[in-house]
Amino acid sequence: MKLAIDPDSATAPFEQLRAQIIEQITAGTLISGTRLPTVRGLADELSIAPNTVLRAYRELEADGFIEGRGRLGSFVMGTADAATLQVQLAARAYADRARELGIPAAEALRLVKVALES
Repeated sequence: MKLAIDPDSATAPFEQLRAQIIEQITAGTLISGTRLPTVRGLADELSIAPNTVLRAYRELEADGFIEGRGRLGSFVMGTADAATLQVQLAARAYADRARELGIPAAEALRLVKVALES
């Protein structure tokens, strides 16, 4: 698993780590059942605070990408299924909000297309 933190990035280190792990899971580089490095081990390797790694792992677990198994460590849960679920939930929330605001479906879809292309 190859990870790097850019200290000059405007993106928080925990989010950089989280995004890189998700990218590797969805690309198939990290497959289901893969054991992730320990929080302390990864923190030392990346020269960041253990709490930064812990936060990334907790968010990944909450989103269904990884599973914490206590003293056994953290493991990759599956493939892109977790990512698809998260996008579906976000799409549902977006559709509900657009409807509440009276935005026509065609306009809401146009806005999503612009956002995806930018």
